[in-house]
Amino acid sequence: MDLGLADRTYVVTGGSSGVGLATVRALLDEGAHVATCGRDAERLKRIGEHERLFTAVCDVRDADAVREFVHSAAEAFGGRSGRSGRVDGLVNNAGQSRMKRLDETTGDDWRDELELKFAGVLNPLQAARKHLAASDAASVVNVNAVLAKQPETRLITTSAARAGILNLSKSLSQELAADGIRVNSVCLGLVDTGQWTRRHAAADSGLSYEDWQAELAADRGIALGRLGRAEEVAYAILALLSPRASYITGTSIDVCGGVGRGIL
Repeated sequence: MDLGLADRTYVVTGGSSGVGLATVRALLDEGAHVATCGRDAERLKRIGEHERLFTAVCDVRDADAVREFVHSAAEAFGGRSGRSGRVDGLVNNAGQSRMKRLDETTGDDWRDELELKFAGVLNPLQAARKHLAASDAASVVNVNAVLAKQPETRLITTSAARAGILNLSKSLSQELAADGIRVNSVCLGLVDTGQWTRRHAAADSGLSYEDWQAELAADRGIALGRLGRAEEVAYAILALLSPRASYITGTSIDVCGGVGRGIL
């Protein structure tokens, strides 16, 4: 099925690794123009060069830097495609998890976590909003986590912030509908990224990575018995970005291998 993404312009934050990188590559494979940012210039270079790729070093907490990045990308791609100033989709992916329990957290931990999660959605959205409104198929996808619905005490600040972003996403879907902008979320579970290979090495358990991963999946209640892959999350993101999903807004898709303690 043709997703209708070719020759359109998409902005992906945090695209230098993991789910963000998989999304950038999947969009390029679909023939889209892609702008992505990250805080590490060397990591961005590893993406490689592509005529339909625009990259910039940018921290999503810096509203001015985000605005400059989005506007520059929109104009650069607009000149090539005849769609000047237009952005067809925004993927808010930048973020990280904070592994701390309540008694280990400080006031700064709470402030930093909430600032990162909310700035990571609001700054790119505010920068891209007028460009999205110029599209005939505007879509925003907020990359979230199942922690938003199934909090973990060992990730107490991240769980709370994720829940807030899920709530915000629902409100944004209603606020932006009049501008023709759809807003949805993808809530991921454990995804096989570099952090898990590092934890496997640090554990020195004597198990192969596959067996260690299976034990981890069993401990976390993942029905499919393994961690997810970044490209599996990217497929869900692309489906929601697609103009074919034009009647889907205000919802979330769980990409988590069946982990769950409820039916909502």
